[in-house]
Amino acid sequence: MDRTTDETLQGYDVIGDVHGHLDALEGLLARLDYARVDGTWRHPSRQAIFVGDLIDRGSHQVEVARLVQRMVAAGAAQIVIGNHEYNAIAWATPMPGDGDRFCRDHNAKNRAQHAEFLEQVGEGSALHAVLLDWFRELPLWLEVSLGDARLRVVHACWSQPAIDRLATMLSPTRSLTRDAVVATSVRGSAMYDALEVVLKGPEVDLDGLTYLDKGGHERRKARRRWWDPTATTLRGSAIIPGGSRTPDGKPFPVLPDTEVDPFGRYDDDVPVIVGHYWCQAPLALYSSLVACVDYSVAKNGPLVAYRWSGESELSVARYVAHPVAHPGTEGSTAPFEDV
Repeated sequence: MDRTTDETLQGYDVIGDVHGHLDALEGLLARLDYARVDGTWRHPSRQAIFVGDLIDRGSHQVEVARLVQRMVAAGAAQIVIGNHEYNAIAWATPMPGDGDRFCRDHNAKNRAQHAEFLEQVGEGSALHAVLLDWFRELPLWLEVSLGDARLRVVHACWSQPAIDRLATMLSPTRSLTRDAVVATSVRGSAMYDALEVVLKGPEVDLDGLTYLDKGGHERRKARRRWWDPTATTLRGSAIIPGGSRTPDGKPFPVLPDTEVDPFGRYDDDVPVIVGHYWCQAPLALYSSLVACVDYSVAKNGPLVAYRWSGESELSVARYVAHPVAHPGTEGSTAPFEDV
C-alpha cells in the first residue's frame, strides 16, 4: 500500500470531526502552534490530518471546508473523507437510468440532516459544485510514515477486507470514482457493506431488541467495538448510546452475554486513528493501537487532536483538546447516531 512520507516532518496532528465549528477549529490549530501564513494555517515542522466530517450541523460549514481545502492545497494538511462528505456527494449524484432518483435518497430524514449545508453553500451553486469536486478527490484512508514508523487514518474503521474490496473501484489516489459512488449506494451490495464498515464502522445485530437513537429513529443494530479482540459477546461488542430507550419509552435493557459472530479483528501492529464515534470525556484510547479523536464538538464537547510523532503504541498524553462552549446547545456530550 502506498504511504505518504516526508523526511522534513516531525509529526502529524490528527484532528477530529469539525462539523462546521470554525471557532473550535481555529482555536485548536492555535493550541497546536499552527499559525496563519499567507492566508493558510501552517506549522513549521508538522502536518495536520483531518478525519473527515467537516460539514453538517455547525454554523460555518463552508468556511471550515474552505479553510481545510486551503491547508491541503498548501501541503499543510491531509484529509480522509468522512461519511458526511460521502453523503453530500451521493445526494448530488443521479442514479444512472433514473433521472428522478439520486444515490442518496432525497427523503425527509436525509434532507433534514443535510439541510444546513445546502442552505449555507447554496444548493446547486458554483461554490457547491467546487466543494463537491473537492470531496470527490478525498481518499478513503491514509497511511503515513515517519522514518520506519507508520500510522493509519480512516474515518471509522480500518478493516482490511473492506478496504481491499473498495480499492477495486477507487481512483489511484483512493478517492471515489462516479462508478464507486453508484456501487456503494446500492443497499445490500458487497460494495455498500464495505463502505459502511470503513466510513461508519461495523454493526452487530441486537438479536430482536431495538432502541431509539437521538433522532427518534428505531435501530435494530448497533456499532461494535471492532478494535477490542475481547468483545465476543453482544453486551461486550455493542455500542449503545447512553440514555437510550426502547420504542415504548423504557430504558434500553442490559444486553445479554450471548456470543456474536466475530468481526475481523484488527491485529496489525500499525496504530490507527479514527473519528466518527461521538466519544464522551474524559479522553481515552480505544486500545494501545487505536484512538478516536471525535469528542462530540457538535454537542458541546471539545475538538480534539492526537499528536503522533512516530510512537508504535498510542498514549493518552498525546491528545490535545480545545474545550468549546456552544450557546444554545444542550450540555450533554453523550454520543448519538450518525448516518
